[in-house]
Amino acid sequence: MSRYVYDFVEGDKDLKDLLGGKGANLAEMTRMGLPVPPGFTITTEACREYLRTGSTPAGLFAEVELHLRAVQTRTGKSLGDPDDPLLLSVRSGGRFSMPGMMETILDIGLNDASVAGLARQSADERFAWDSYRRLIQMFGKTAFDIPGEDFETELANARDAAGAATDADLTAAQLRDLVHAYKKVFQAHTGRDFPQAPHEQLFLAVTAVFKSWNAERAVLYRRQERIPQDLGTAVNVMAMVFGNRGTDSGTGVAFTRDPATGRRGVYGDYLSNAQGEDVVAGIRNTVGLGELATIDPASYRRLLSIMERLEGRYRDLCDIEFTIENGKLWMLQTRVGKRTPAAAFVIAAQLVDEGTITLDEALRRVTGEQLAQLMFPSFDQAAAPEPLTTGVAASPGAAVGAVVFDSAAAVAATGPVILVRRETNPDDLPGMIAAQGILTSRGGKTSHAAVVARGMGKTCVCGAEQLEIAADSVTVNGRVLRAGDVISVDGTTGRVYAGAVPVHPSAVVRYFEGELTAHGDPLLAAVERLMIHAGHVARLGVHANADTAADAARARRFGATGVGLCRTEHMFLGERRVLIERLILGDQDALSDLLPLQRADFERLFAAMDGLPVTVRLIDPPLHEFLPPLEELTARVARAEALGEDPGHEGTLLTAVRRMHEQNPMLGLRGVRLGLVIPGLFAMQVRAIAQAAAARVAAGGDPRPEIMVPLVGAVQELDTVRTEAESVLAGVAGAPPIRIGTMIEVPRAALTAGQIAGSAEFFSFGTNDLTQMTWGFSRDDVEGAFFGRYLSLGIFAASPFETIDIDGVGELVRIAVERGRATRPNLTVGVCGEHGGDPASVRFFHTAGLDYVSCSPFRVPIARLEAGRASVAGTAASDSR
Repeated sequence: MSRYVYDFVEGDKDLKDLLGGKGANLAEMTRMGLPVPPGFTITTEACREYLRTGSTPAGLFAEVELHLRAVQTRTGKSLGDPDDPLLLSVRSGGRFSMPGMMETILDIGLNDASVAGLARQSADERFAWDSYRRLIQMFGKTAFDIPGEDFETELANARDAAGAATDADLTAAQLRDLVHAYKKVFQAHTGRDFPQAPHEQLFLAVTAVFKSWNAERAVLYRRQERIPQDLGTAVNVMAMVFGNRGTDSGTGVAFTRDPATGRRGVYGDYLSNAQGEDVVAGIRNTVGLGELATIDPASYRRLLSIMERLEGRYRDLCDIEFTIENGKLWMLQTRVGKRTPAAAFVIAAQLVDEGTITLDEALRRVTGEQLAQLMFPSFDQAAAPEPLTTGVAASPGAAVGAVVFDSAAAVAATGPVILVRRETNPDDLPGMIAAQGILTSRGGKTSHAAVVARGMGKTCVCGAEQLEIAADSVTVNGRVLRAGDVISVDGTTGRVYAGAVPVHPSAVVRYFEGELTAHGDPLLAAVERLMIHAGHVARLGVHANADTAADAARARRFGATGVGLCRTEHMFLGERRVLIERLILGDQDALSDLLPLQRADFERLFAAMDGLPVTVRLIDPPLHEFLPPLEELTARVARAEALGEDPGHEGTLLTAVRRMHEQNPMLGLRGVRLGLVIPGLFAMQVRAIAQAAAARVAAGGDPRPEIMVPLVGAVQELDTVRTEAESVLAGVAGAPPIRIGTMIEVPRAALTAGQIAGSAEFFSFGTNDLTQMTWGFSRDDVEGAFFGRYLSLGIFAASPFETIDIDGVGELVRIAVERGRATRPNLTVGVCGEHGGDPASVRFFHTAGLDYVSCSPFRVPIARLEAGRASVAGTAASDSR
């Protein structure tokens, strides 16, 4: 029979898959002898069984009762005792942290009888009724789906009637009346009275937490964070401790380092006479954790000692939730804390300096996605006006957008928006994802808005208390802003500006450009150190997709070790289009005119990448793309004929366009087929490449060109082009050796790679076309048509055009590599589709045995970092979620 429940004393931090992150860490703190309230964890296996069958596993609640008796023994209290009741908290806790996305219910065990016993035992009637109203509100929302606003309305009415500024100002009598109002809300929605049996409350709460795994916001959050949907959540049941017992009680969140910057020190928030949800919800503004040293010096010293021990145990930034009850400190949770991208790099480097982790481990703790966020622009402070207000800098970045006041408006917006709220809650997640930035008037660095925004890399400013937020406007210092007004939010400084503030390149980009040095800047020094180490350990090379000398030069500054894709068709745009028109109309002299232009382009490109390989792809798209659209040209000719005018050249061009018109041009006359059908086209390009290389050699350079034939599906196509190319190359004196290879972008090419490798000295996967042809998708048509629906249904975890489809397209890549190298063991294999800069795809290409990836210049540092991370991924990696 399966076992579904583990006491805290039975687990440890390495059992996250079974006990969830929260349960595993509660067990670890218990093993360390830290002050953790007694409790137990219901495993993720129990949740998965519930989700599979729709009912709780057989024997689960019998196990729960057994472990509950152990908790009662340790506390000396019993669940449901009317004189001195044991109260319980029920909290979710999956393998990966999902702040605010699933459910928590506190004060399980209170009823009409035990509330009086709690009041007598605590000598605090107000505390007892406050705890009871919290239970009904949480239980109603979580176990019976009662709209939270119905309870909030009653709470607001109670405050208004009492003239109370906050919940903490309500008296015992007023809270007792609020409990009665809450019960009416409960009965109206459920048709039954609030359950009085404590064990029924507990079992319903556990089931509700299981169900919350598939709540819409939880599913959306997992999709956003790419957390698997089938893991399930554990449930943690713990004896309640109370931060709302008076002025010598409170609750807080602590970080062992600043999660925004990585700086060492004591960071966090504390709220006297409050429960944990008050801090997270942001409904009351907190004080800085340092003020606890004055409020309760003994608890503060004890907390600092525990923080040091926990960071030493987890070897990372720790995020800690604690409660002080009548002067006694209790630890409610710890986890490896979420941090901003900047903090991730800084903390990783610090821990190496402190001898806590190795450079390999530091490299595992940062990601390409984080580096990409560090490369985004920031506000130009010199051009910024006076700020409207300043709040808590909760998640860095520069966000500009139109004001919206609710999640639905953010989702519906067609342009960038800033979500402005008093405080956010988990139901705001869709709007938080859609918005460029988040601004709240309440809360601090540990509020829901701050934690979720940091996890998503979103700009966020919290606790801007001067904001007076109404349903459709926000007033600050007498100025009124309405929906649609543009504001700028600086998550690094906490400043909020009216209008759009100009941005400037990030310091990290300027470092890669060579404009800044890393000396004296902790972030740049950390980036430099980890990038150097990534370069030392990486097996996968990183090239760039570059069509001009300027792009190539930038890619080289960013660390590219070659050009993996030069698209020659981009050299035929602008004024050169007329030459293509002439070629299509049968003027072979157009090739002679194109030759010197192409040669000059290649000379500049080879000079920029001197000493490094440059892979030049022969023209790939259909030639008609260089002509006016058929409909437009038809209309112009028809207009001329209607006016009795001679359409002249446009009439001739229309005839050619009609002749070349294709229903599916991307599956028509393009790529290698052009070289076989249009005489002299590929020969001209090969000659230009060879002549440019010869000129660079004569000038003392070291050009290393390679010629790539696109869209090959059969080795006979490549053989024919290769024969012509070798003849041309032989006729260019002074040219260096030039390898000839092909682009693998047709499924047949992958399957017949063994044959093709006999004529190809290298392969480069064009994963964009390979994805289209494997899936039968036209990217331009389908992304906006149904990809959103596919993502929401879970058919895609991510767009296959953004992250490689490992099972389908990835399998073709593996087959081609294996069969190609079976024929030619020294075959060079790379990838030049946009997947070459996607972090998850880079890791796959490493495991598939490729030699290099090629991506846009801006993504080169990201690919370099991920290439290094892929090399050190074989050893145990930390959980940095």
